[in-house]
Amino acid sequence: MHGCSLGEVNALRPLKERLGCKVSVSATTQTGHTAALGIGDEARYLPFEVLLPFWMRKHKMLLVMEAELWLMLFVVAKWRGMTTVLINARISDKSYTSYVRFRWLYRIIFAHIDKVFAQTEADKIRLLSLGAKEVVVNGNIKTAQIPRVKISYEKPKRRVIVLASTHEGEEALLLEAFEKKPQDMLIVVPRHPERFEKVDALLGAKAQKERWEYRRFSKEGFGECDLFLCDTMGALVDMYALADVTVLGGSFVEGVGGHNPLEPAFFGNAVISGKHVFNQHALFDQLDNVHKVDVQEIAPLLDQPLCSASLKTKDALGPIVHYAARVLEKP
Repeated sequence: MHGCSLGEVNALRPLKERLGCKVSVSATTQTGHTAALGIGDEARYLPFEVLLPFWMRKHKMLLVMEAELWLMLFVVAKWRGMTTVLINARISDKSYTSYVRFRWLYRIIFAHIDKVFAQTEADKIRLLSLGAKEVVVNGNIKTAQIPRVKISYEKPKRRVIVLASTHEGEEALLLEAFEKKPQDMLIVVPRHPERFEKVDALLGAKAQKERWEYRRFSKEGFGECDLFLCDTMGALVDMYALADVTVLGGSFVEGVGGHNPLEPAFFGNAVISGKHVFNQHALFDQLDNVHKVDVQEIAPLLDQPLCSASLKTKDALGPIVHYAARVLEKP
């Protein structure tokens, strides 16, 4: 099984457990490889494509996550007699034009892929237009991934709102929606650690102006306050476990495309997002009661009773497990 980075590799864990066989997991990034160490019977870095003929050993099956369409990966796998499968396949609105431009290349790649499991009907249509064969729509396998809490903190007595995975410009934009909300505890979790110092300066100035109590996780640990900066990597799920409402970043500025709404939904959060979610349409389609709004609509929305986001029931792993079982039964 191959996934590019942390999110893709973590999504493979439930599939590995359901398959019940020996699995090697490869990744492209350091965080992905670290996750692979805890999932696979073997964990490896996927090397440069030119090295794949020397790197790849024969397995019965190759399962590749989402959009990791490496030509040599599939060609060498077929050369070694493997069944090749692309799972959780998706092509975003934004990237489809680029795929079409290189359709000739993708036709060669898909000629070496035996089966494709797509997230949505729209993805299926796009994949078929690029030369994919045997395409099945089975939903998003990330819905089977159960978020794991590392540290359980005492729940604050007031409502907790998490501003999750925020990007450049979003913290200042979103804080304007909370000018009159000092009764809530606001937890800000920037997406990229290199921005922690900049966000700390912004939040500190905001707290001083509004006379809010401010804490920074890395210096003071977790504690109830008005405004809290979560500047510790890997702690976002722990914050979701405390939250009543999650406002998902990466969706109020253009160019990012949104972030995963499934994790806060798992913890019963009400989920609010901006409207720029072109990279996450498939995940948002798996949920009911998600609010996609402009920034100026957040404050009025928070004055209303909010329902928790809820997952639409579907076993996205079932068709993949069934197909894999048939392949693995063959001598």
